Amino acid sequence: MRVFESPHESIVIRNCSITERVFEGLTGRPDSAVITDGPTGRSLTGRELMDGVRSLAGGLAASGVKKGDVIALMAPNIPEFFIVFHGIAWAGAIVTTVNPTFTANELQHQLNDSGAIMLVTIGPFLALARQGIEGTNVRKIVVVGDSEEGATPLSDLMGHPQQRQAPVDPADDVVVLPYSSGTTGLPKGVELTHRNLAANVDQAQAASRLAPGETTPAFLPFFHIYGMEILLNVYVAMGGNIVTLPRFDLELFLRIIEERQCSRLYIVPPVAIALAKHPLVDQFDLSSVKLVLSGAAPMGAEVEQAVCARLGCDTTQGYGMTEMSPVSHIMPLGTTRAGSAGPALPNTRCRIVDPDSGTDLGPDDIGELWVQGPQVMKGYLNNPQATEESLDAEGWLRTGDIASIDADGYLFVHDRLKELIKFNAFAVPPAEVEAALLSHPDILDVGVIGVPDEEAGEIPMAFVVPRDGSEVTLETVQAHLETLLAHYKQVRRLRIVESIPKTASGKILRRVLRQETDASA
Repeated sequence: MRVFESPHESIVIRNCSITERVFEGLTGRPDSAVITDGPTGRSLTGRELMDGVRSLAGGLAASGVKKGDVIALMAPNIPEFFIVFHGIAWAGAIVTTVNPTFTANELQHQLNDSGAIMLVTIGPFLALARQGIEGTNVRKIVVVGDSEEGATPLSDLMGHPQQRQAPVDPADDVVVLPYSSGTTGLPKGVELTHRNLAANVDQAQAASRLAPGETTPAFLPFFHIYGMEILLNVYVAMGGNIVTLPRFDLELFLRIIEERQCSRLYIVPPVAIALAKHPLVDQFDLSSVKLVLSGAAPMGAEVEQAVCARLGCDTTQGYGMTEMSPVSHIMPLGTTRAGSAGPALPNTRCRIVDPDSGTDLGPDDIGELWVQGPQVMKGYLNNPQATEESLDAEGWLRTGDIASIDADGYLFVHDRLKELIKFNAFAVPPAEVEAALLSHPDILDVGVIGVPDEEAGEIPMAFVVPRDGSEVTLETVQAHLETLLAHYKQVRRLRIVESIPKTASGKILRRVLRQETDASA
């Protein structure tokens, strides 16, 4: 076995809950504003955050919520997201975060698969919530802020403060169930334990130097593992302050940077392109920015260098995935290596494996990246087959990404072995889009792939076999998908074909579809 060890010194992985770990970054600043709502300027202090978490945990326990119960949280980035997320964790329950742009069908699937008994949301999403809970185990909808008939205000759920973390086994007890398609297939609940998240906080902290009181704009959605762990947990635990944006707004993003003198930014490649090219950037003073860190999808070396040149700052990348809580690699501060995601975090080991032969490869060889470490997930909920396909007996996670590691231990991601499409850094499982398209009465067969796009990174493209005598167009396909899937899963290109290439077992040969697309480009 050829193992690439982390160049960082190993750290002690503590046996604590994720909320206990994050509270360590709040106890020294009880009266300081830690999380601020960007559009309104409304802030919550360290004391208000901790008091809110403890009161919610006490109220949940009083209402009958038990250890291991699942509560869904569907909300944009607002300060109360922290209180709800950690209040559930402090009560010993499990939170499953839901994308607010989901359709009722997608919401219902996640609620049923996770076994959620309660859904926390905001007023504008109440109609969607009511549709989505039909046919599920959810019996109570809780609304942050003013509520309507049939829903419980979050304030009514607050109870006598629970001063200590409900008893949990950090290494075994799941705390959050974000959904990911993994390397293939439909979205699955990723079982992340308290130890997974707490360990990744310590790992990231060891590889980053954050000055207490630093502020950063938080537009990365908290329902997604990147925003959830890096901003809501890691950044706050390290003493940082965040300004929440319910959605990405370039002008507000730039204004916050200027007004708050933000020194480091956490972004995704489409935002990097905007920072490199958009004329609006020149209207703001961004001289405070010293570091821009991009993740969720590979950022090209050209874009990385363009951001660096325009802002006069260091631009680096990290690598991770939901199944790794999420970070396994990050570029050290003060180090640049164009196109690289950096070396592995402390206590993280890597292998590059030939996907055909299963043999281990050496420095600069290209193969599938495998990762082992305390941040690697427990498994997929209710899906032992998918867990077995992704995790081996020794805890090595097959990432599905094609990569190489140089002699110094720096990771370079080249391609994806897995089928996942990355549209504006959001994961789009082709199998989910195909299943939705096959429900169209005029579609006989379909294959979906991702094709390159300068702005979005990739866009979904469908190859469609229509039924005899029917006419299928991009417009009719888009209208069909509009009610079934979130907007970022929408097909943007369409090609009518006579057949979809498949293996003997029926698996779609997406590589062939991609080759056909490249040949006709």
